[in-house]
Amino acid sequence: MANLTLTIDADTLRRARVRALEQGTSVNALVRRYLAAVAGEDPGREALNDALELALSVDAGSGRGGRRWSRDDLYEESTRWPRRRS
Repeated sequence: MANLTLTIDADTLRRARVRALEQGTSVNALVRRYLAAVAGEDPGREALNDALELALSVDAGSGRGGRRWSRDDLYEESTRWPRRRS
C-alpha cells in the first residue's frame, strides 16, 4: 500500500474528524473509500449494476397480465442464484 500526503486547512480536517467519529471510522478510511469510489472501485456500485442487469434480463412484469410472485416463489428464485461473497 502506498502513502499519500495531503495538505488541507485545519477546519476541513476538524470537520472530517468529526464525520469520521460519527461513522465510527478514521479520516484515513474515509479518504481511502472516497478515492476507491472515484477510481471506480466502489463495490456497492458494482453490486447495484449486477442487480440491475439481472432485473433487466428477467422477463417478468407487474403490470396487466404480469407475473404475480408469492412468498414461496420468491424464496425458490432466491435459492437458484449463487450468493456472492465479499
